[in-house]
Amino acid sequence: MSRLILLDSGPLGMVTNPKAAGIPLDCQLWLKSLLRRGERVAIPEISDYEVRRELLRAGLLRSLRRLDDLKQTLDYIPIQTDTMLLAAELWAEARKTGQPTADAKALDGDVILSAQARLLGSEVAEVIVATTNVAHLARFITASDWQSIG
Repeated sequence: MSRLILLDSGPLGMVTNPKAAGIPLDCQLWLKSLLRRGERVAIPEISDYEVRRELLRAGLLRSLRRLDDLKQTLDYIPIQTDTMLLAAELWAEARKTGQPTADAKALDGDVILSAQARLLGSEVAEVIVATTNVAHLARFITASDWQSIG
């Protein structure tokens, strides 16, 4: 059974930290163990954007280099038009049911990530988003705290 693990911005940010200790270091070791076992792990473009913009703002150049290097090592999932069309549907659905995942004027990366995961689900047997924010994502797709994915 083929499994694809998508990194949300929380875990992705931790694995780019060059001075990791504590939980960020645990996250880096977790990723290495997945890769050693042959798991397929990918960086969704929306997660790259969310992490990259903060690293740029903070001037964290070593972390930016680590992010770029990681994009060469892991699969990279670009945003396609069908992703944005589905994300708009998910965003509207969440608003209609009174369960928004972000401010009404926000881009809402969670629905974009959820749309990517749903669309990839037709290509592989299982898609799971590794996150630190299960609540916002789990209503749309399979999401788990990164620490519980083994």
